[in-house]
Order: sequence, then C-alpha cells, then structure tokens
Amino acid sequence: MLIDILSFSCPLILCSFAALFSEYAGCLALFLEGLVSFSAFLNFAFTVATGNPVLGFLFTVITSVLLTFTFALFIEKFGAHKFIAGTAINLLLASLTSCLAFVFFGSRGVLTSASYHYNVMHTKIFTIIFTLFMVMAAVLFLKKTCWGLYLRITGSDSDVLIAKGVNPSVSRVLSWTLAGLYSSLAGIMLTMRLSSFVPNISSGRGWMALAAIFLGKKKPMRMLAAVLIFCATDYFGIHIQNIFPAIPTSVLLSLPYTVALLLTVIR
Repeated sequence: MLIDILSFSCPLILCSFAALFSEYAGCLALFLEGLVSFSAFLNFAFTVATGNPVLGFLFTVITSVLLTFTFALFIEKFGAHKFIAGTAINLLLASLTSCLAFVFFGSRGVLTSASYHYNVMHTKIFTIIFTLFMVMAAVLFLKKTCWGLYLRITGSDSDVLIAKGVNPSVSRVLSWTLAGLYSSLAGIMLTMRLSSFVPNISSGRGWMALAAIFLGKKKPMRMLAAVLIFCATDYFGIHIQNIFPAIPTSVLLSLPYTVALLLTVIR
C-alpha cells in the first residue's frame, strides 16, 4: 500500500516543484495542467511512432522543454502579462492535445497500443526512485547554486539582481523552462502508469500543485507533506468504495479537492 501511495503521489510531486520554480520567480506557471496532459500525449505518440520507450521519453522531454522555453522567451521579449499568458498557454495546449490525437490516431478518446505497455510494479518502483532523484536535484539547485539563489529572489527582490548585474528576465525564463521539464516528467509518468493515454489525464494535478506550494509555504518538505496528504486521500477515496459501495462516486472524486480546500482554510 505504501508503494502504491508513493507512486500515486509522484506526478503531483513533480508538478509541485514545477510550480515552485515559477512561484519563486514571480511568474506562477498557470499552464501546468495543460502541459501535463500534452506531455502525456507526446510520450504515447513518440513511443508508438519510434517503438522505443527511451526515445519516446527523450523526445517528449525535449519537445516540452523547448516549447516552454520558447513561450517564456516571447513573453519576456514582448512584456506580456504572465498570468494571462499562462492561462492562454494552458488552453492552447489542451486544445492542441485533442487536435493532434484526432489527426494522428483518429480519436479524441482513450488511446492504447500493443507497443505501449509497461509492467505495473516496475513502473511504480521507477517513478518513486526517479522522483526522489528529481526532488533532490531541485533542492540542491535551489539551495546550493548561484542560479538557484537568483531564481529564489527574482520574485521578491529583483532589484538585488539588477544591482548585481544579473537580468531578472533570465531567471524568469529559466523558471518556466524548469517548470516545463518537471511537468513533462509528470505527464510521462501518468501515461506509463496506465500504459495508455486518457483525455484530461492530468485530472487537476496542475491546479493541486499550485495549492501545494501555498500550503507548504514554498518549503519543499512541507510541500511534500501536503502532496502526500492529497494523494493518500485520493488513494483511499478510490478504494473505499469497495468497502462502502453506497457512497456516490462524485463524492469520492471530490475528496482530495475538499481536503485541499480545508487545509487552505485552516493553515
């Protein structure tokens, strides 16, 4: 059960760190929900097209990171409003996912393929180990590197960076690029776990990640605790219906969001 809950939490943990990078830089990434689903689709499509899961993984990460970097670069160059732009990107990616699924696979529904299949237990163990590595990498970057320090003070003390001769725009672009990396990994994990692509596969994780960073007060360990609470609630909500079948499915599906709302109110 512990392995199940931990592996279930991994995509949301990665999403939370994606949101954390952008929040530190003062340009909260509101596109995470769309990018997770888009990356999930790309991983399925690239893996099926190449017949190689490693290439599918690499092509997905590269495409998602380059796309996010390009968006961030143009937004900085033309001075667009970050929150409005993030919302627009989210809507664009959601529409693009549906469009590409229909163009390449003739369906906007669930996509499966004999060449896209992963062992369940191996996938769970891989996602836990890989997520632990990425969390450690994120913490070390933020705490032990100059650019991590620059990124952390961009949103609150950008004048300090300017006085030091560092352009805050570089940190903002970097934050969105890192957000693109971590959210793309979350999408990949979701498709690997299901061995298929499902529309709206992110299931609100992009928005819950935003809640996690505020509940955790932008502290990585507190964020992890918030994510584990969300996901444990979601996990038990899924399985509790086997014990109490009379509970409406809609109530169980709303449990993690209800818990998130309660924790936000009482924190």
